Amino acid sequence: MEYSHSDAELIKQPIGYWSWAAYKAVVSRIQAALAGVGVTQPQWWVIAQVARADTVKTRGEVSGLLRNYLDAGPEVMEAEIDRTIALGWITEDAEGRLGITEEGRALYDKAAALQGELWAERHAGISDQEYLTTMKVLQRFIHNAGGHGWHH
Repeated sequence: MEYSHSDAELIKQPIGYWSWAAYKAVVSRIQAALAGVGVTQPQWWVIAQVARADTVKTRGEVSGLLRNYLDAGPEVMEAEIDRTIALGWITEDAEGRLGITEEGRALYDKAAALQGELWAERHAGISDQEYLTTMKVLQRFIHNAGGHGWHH
C-alpha cells in the first residue's frame, strides 16, 4: 500500500481527520453492503443482539445497549426495533422479550456471513498486533480528549 505522506509527515497529520476518514470509509462500506441484503445497519444491530443472545433480551436491554452506536439515540433504536418487528424478523411478547423469527434467522445468517467477509476485507494486511495497537491508541486519544467510548 502507498501511504498519503512520508513517515515524517504522517506524524504531523491530524488524528481527527484520519479517524473521521476511517470511520466514513468503514461505515459507508458496511451500510452499502448490508443494504445489498435488504437490511439497514441499525436493523442488523437489533437482529444480531436478538439472534446471538444466550438468554432472551428485552426491548429495553437491546435498545439500551445499542442507543449509543453511531449516536443513534434511544428514539432511533426504538423505531428500528419496531421496524424489525413489522418486517417479521423478530417478535416481542407482552413482557417486552424479543425473539428471532425463522425469516429473521435466515437474514441474520446471511448478514453475519457478509459481516465476516467485510471484517476480512478491512483487516487484510493488518496483523492482530497492529489492530490491537490501533484500538489502544484510539482509546487513548478518546481518553485524552475527555471522551468516553464503549462497545459490547
